[in-house]
Amino acid sequence: MMRILARLACLAVGFAAIVTAAPVHAEVALEGTFLASESCPALQSIRRQTNPGDIKVEAGKSYELFAGNKPSPSHFLIKVEGAQPERRWVEVHCGTHMVPADGEPVPAPQPEPSQPDRIDMILAISWQPGYCETKPDKTECQSQTEDRFDASHFSLHGLWPQPRANVYCQVPQADISNDKAGKWDQLPEVTVEAATRAELDKVMPGTQSKLDRHEWTKHGTCYGDTMEVYYADALQLMRQLNESPVQALFAGRIDAELSSDEISDAFEESFGAGAGSRIRVSCSNDPSNGRRLIGEITIALSGPIDSSTKIADLMFAAAPTTDRGCPKGIIDKAGFQ
Repeated sequence: MMRILARLACLAVGFAAIVTAAPVHAEVALEGTFLASESCPALQSIRRQTNPGDIKVEAGKSYELFAGNKPSPSHFLIKVEGAQPERRWVEVHCGTHMVPADGEPVPAPQPEPSQPDRIDMILAISWQPGYCETKPDKTECQSQTEDRFDASHFSLHGLWPQPRANVYCQVPQADISNDKAGKWDQLPEVTVEAATRAELDKVMPGTQSKLDRHEWTKHGTCYGDTMEVYYADALQLMRQLNESPVQALFAGRIDAELSSDEISDAFEESFGAGAGSRIRVSCSNDPSNGRRLIGEITIALSGPIDSSTKIADLMFAAAPTTDRGCPKGIIDKAGFQ
């Protein structure tokens, strides 16, 4: 217990003092094929070294090539027919990148010095009805109904690698300009597995306005993995939140006022003593009648995420925040009031 308390004391420096991590790289699109020269593992995630089905590329076989993991890649993203999922990462030394025009090989890139994994994040979750009162023109707000998932459950805003300046990793300037101008429909399409897409559209209703493209371009590119892993990890955390007493508290207090202390207590009931000190509540004023509405909660997290990661562990590894945010607000109901 003393070791745990000492560790938490060392971490208790607030969001502003979250450890600065070295930037990580986004996918870099490539053309051509990958000609395997040896049998090597075909990974779903480089960071976690996962390989569902224990898939390996076959020496002498060509594979469709999508991207490298960074400008001087250590891994290529290829398509392995029959694998689940089909998109896999393979180390560049396991074969040759063949140019599509003439079939000439591309010299193998020199690997860059390894960088430490990013571990600090903020998970931003929205109470969509409250958000929509301030953004009535958004497609997802105009289409919201009382029986839709986001009318009674938390919605995913984004998973943000920290520090705050860690954005737009290896993103072309044209995409950055379009993103900042709100031209999200002109950003690269988010390509994920069908099951991930279905869940993402439900839990992130903002996909109707291309929010998923914005979040990937600005934040996901700094996560250090593929679009699929980035969103699968975020959705895994959202499932835990939407099955917790925190969600039950919000759903049971719709159209009534809720204090940040009550929300903090619900986090502690859900995830353990101290969890309430890792959150910040954000409110906004309803432009039509001035009501103070709770619109978002940001949660401090630290540590790698996989399919079995407990959000409580990530919260307790993060530093507490000294800014509790909005002291109280109304839990809005679906539809414009």
